[in-house]
Amino acid sequence: MSDSIRIGFVGAGNNTRAKHIPGLQKIAGVELLGVCNRREESTQKIASEFGIPKTYSNWKDLIADDRIDAVVIGTWPNLHCEVTVAALEAGKHVLCEARMARNLAEAKQMLESARKHPELTAMIVPSPFGLVHGDYLKSILAHGFIGELRELVVLGADDSFWDYSQYLHPRQDRELSGLNTMTLGILHETASRWVPETEQVYAQSKIFEPQRPVDSQSELAEVTVPDSLHVLTKLAGGARGLYHISGVSLFGPGQQIHLYGSEGTIKVHFDPKWEQGEQVLTGRIGDTALKILELPENERGKWQVEEDFIAAIRGEKPVTLNNFDTALKYMQFTEAVHRSSQEQAPVSLPVE
Repeated sequence: MSDSIRIGFVGAGNNTRAKHIPGLQKIAGVELLGVCNRREESTQKIASEFGIPKTYSNWKDLIADDRIDAVVIGTWPNLHCEVTVAALEAGKHVLCEARMARNLAEAKQMLESARKHPELTAMIVPSPFGLVHGDYLKSILAHGFIGELRELVVLGADDSFWDYSQYLHPRQDRELSGLNTMTLGILHETASRWVPETEQVYAQSKIFEPQRPVDSQSELAEVTVPDSLHVLTKLAGGARGLYHISGVSLFGPGQQIHLYGSEGTIKVHFDPKWEQGEQVLTGRIGDTALKILELPENERGKWQVEEDFIAAIRGEKPVTLNNFDTALKYMQFTEAVHRSSQEQAPVSLPVE
């Protein structure tokens, strides 16, 4: 590899265009060399917009190009496993968009391939939720701010899929998105940074609007991902969890994570309209009400995915959010939730 790290993009979705490309462009010694999107027209548009000199009609050609050092995968999860494995086998570093894969079997293939190539950086884009206050919360939890954790409440309920006249979204198509249900994966990943591992899940789900129109098609398509999900969990150490994930909740609570302990409470609210994207409320024994956590700027975290990826490639620091081992754990969780919902029975983790 030359002194410059040359990047190729397989799939340039919203997150890639909004964050990965601009973030990588700011890093000295990084060259955006090539791109392959799903359609030729969009490939050319992205190349022109961001000044990427090389385009490919097939992602396999990008992987095979010896000039490419690292691959950023911004497709839907249906291609994550295939592209990741091919890139690692070709000697390329990989930054793959979340969710890691469609299911646990694909995620395990990706992890196995990464372990065969320890000299390569293999990273999954982390949940952006909780990055501002996350390290601080982890610190005060470790020092007993809420005492013994008793209950975890995870809310991801809004009306994003309430209007059934809207076109079928890729997140409602299991072939594209896999077993993850709406915001289940991203919120569980975030909560997992602060609480013990989940040992058991018991889930129920429902598809309230089973059909949707599809752009340029006269027939309706089947919705294959639930639009309502409830999960009860048991965590290591004895705490209990409750997840309410829904896309059909008019005036629902949005995205929140609550931690209730023997001596205090932490509530984290997420909303992209806010300046920091999140707000934290805390309270302890003796307080009369929850208080907004005002964290000094020098203690706040931030989105630095692209910097972390390049730093890992250069050997400056290891991947923390997220390596493939960490990502496999949330894939274990989403797999267990799916199986429990299908079997109508509790499922213990890890699952095989």
